[in-house]
Amino acid sequence: MSDAVGAQPSAAEEWRLLLSGAADGARNMAVDEAIFRARAEGLAPPTLRLYRWLPPAVSLGRFQALDERIDVAAVAARGYGLVRRPTGGRAILHADELTYSVVVREADISGGEALMTSYREISRGIEAGLGYLGVDAALGTEADGGGRGGGLPTICFAKAARCDLVSEGRKVVGSAQTRSRGVILQHGSIPLTIDLDDLLAVLPGPTDRPLEERRRKVREAAVGVSELVGRSVIFDELAGAIRLGFARALGVVLRAGELLPEEVRWAEELTASKYGAREWTEKAPPRRDDD
Repeated sequence: MSDAVGAQPSAAEEWRLLLSGAADGARNMAVDEAIFRARAEGLAPPTLRLYRWLPPAVSLGRFQALDERIDVAAVAARGYGLVRRPTGGRAILHADELTYSVVVREADISGGEALMTSYREISRGIEAGLGYLGVDAALGTEADGGGRGGGLPTICFAKAARCDLVSEGRKVVGSAQTRSRGVILQHGSIPLTIDLDDLLAVLPGPTDRPLEERRRKVREAAVGVSELVGRSVIFDELAGAIRLGFARALGVVLRAGELLPEEVRWAEELTASKYGAREWTEKAPPRRDDD
């Protein structure tokens, strides 16, 4: 069986496909940044990576404060991880989900030089992949308030922004980007299911609102793929659909590969010095003018 998905290499650009399996939060974020660095230095090809989190973890947006709206004690009591992403946005509980990351040069994709056109282009692959499962999804807007829920501070899936995918009025994919040296890292969460009790235990949000109100807002704002499809969808099925979606929608060949030795080394260094370090996780870095 061929390890390539999509059109023939003579007719399309080749991307590397990384099926990374499961890792903890610090390792996952370190690998994404290592690939980003390798693409910037011309070592790695455009890359689509699909992975999961073990144990589950809460990831904070790069500039998000770690405050009382995130229950660190509840995170620890469940044995979950806590990590800060290299990208912006609000906190996500990564549990029963597929996480994707795309690392490309701006020139690798149509409209890559502009923020929203690059989101739109990359999201076409996810839209197409979800379409193979019968899910009709499209980019949301800031104005829609994330569907019917109206949003809660802190929680990513309580509100859809322009860079997120919405289906049936609810957010189904949360994405974020960072870019430097002409290279884009976009990654995001595609939940298979959402456990509201678990989510609101670790990300309680504004506790001056009754729990049932917070449950209702998240339920109305967010949805997992299994609920949309009307049956249980497992990780491997969703991964297969997303692979096919990227190949067909972006017209690329996805060829299964491995991390380069440099990426492995950088990921180990970043896990130890950055993403696994309390200082990085607990203190949001200052924004730069170009952030």
